[in-house]
Amino acid sequence: MTGDALPKIPLQGLRPEELCAAMGELPLADARRIIAQVHRDETISTPSSLIRRSSRQTVMKRGFVPALEILSERRSQIDPFVKYTLRTTDGHVVETVRIPLEHQSRFSVCVSSQVGCALACAFCATGSMGLSRNLETWEIVEQVRIVRRALSPGMRVHGVVFQGMGEPLANLDRVLGAIGVMQDPSALAIDARAITVSTAGLPSGIRRLAREAPRVRLALSLGSARADVRRRLMPMDRVHSLDEVLEATAEHTMLTGLAPMWAVTLLAGVNDQPEDAASLADRVIAFREKTGRHPRISIIPYNPIKSDTADPFARTETRIETAFRDVLAARGIFTHKRYSGGGDVDAACGQLAAKA
Repeated sequence: MTGDALPKIPLQGLRPEELCAAMGELPLADARRIIAQVHRDETISTPSSLIRRSSRQTVMKRGFVPALEILSERRSQIDPFVKYTLRTTDGHVVETVRIPLEHQSRFSVCVSSQVGCALACAFCATGSMGLSRNLETWEIVEQVRIVRRALSPGMRVHGVVFQGMGEPLANLDRVLGAIGVMQDPSALAIDARAITVSTAGLPSGIRRLAREAPRVRLALSLGSARADVRRRLMPMDRVHSLDEVLEATAEHTMLTGLAPMWAVTLLAGVNDQPEDAASLADRVIAFREKTGRHPRISIIPYNPIKSDTADPFARTETRIETAFRDVLAARGIFTHKRYSGGGDVDAACGQLAAKA
């Protein structure tokens, strides 16, 4: 089989060491410079005195830089959120969100890891889609590159959150590959501590993430601290109980030293009552006693899901949310309310549904 007949390799999905392994005889120094060229959006065919001609020719034979097609770029009229709707080379549609940070020139990118999702969480629009396929490593990385490319001079991507479409831990090989590229100095050079992987709770994936990406932060979508309520909201609880998930989360914390974030989307009359808050407080205190670390509690207002059928949920009223948080505060547990922006362009938490 000739070199031209070998499968093409997406270069933006590789770290320099992986490029060397894929191409065979390739000096690591050249691989680093070539990967840096790729992420500066430079053409690798351009001669460079710093890269051996033989290395450049080897990479040009098999390497290429595929693209995701930008179907739309919708800017919120109420805050600096931007939602990108993207089409893959095989025709699937995914969404990515640019999230503003407190520093006006810095942004996080909310990336998707799958086309759709198999977990069917009741309060998430993506869950109604079902799962079409996993995204490849380069497709995850390319979402960050698209957002970065659109930034004005002086602005930069500071962090990445795996909170878009899909369950990241169900596509962990490719997610770990993307994290490796994101934090590599020759590629996107994003601090691993500014990368967060959000999961509905896959215990084996949580444990593997702790071992293979110990500086990356973990976020857990809790749904409810009450097992019966969580099972109604998150069908995966029938396979992995909350006790099992929290045991894995505790192991992650003890191995990495990083406190997890627990996210609770409040749903009116479903999981926002004093007894719900009391159950959450019990879980937090037990976790703190086991690990010595206090999970960060993020309260998320429900964002309506636009669909052909009536939305079964409503946003919790402010007074009830306040009472919920007061129950926690009375037991020494303080929370923060996540600002979930971009609702006018369906970019807020739980609203990504890949509508082209």
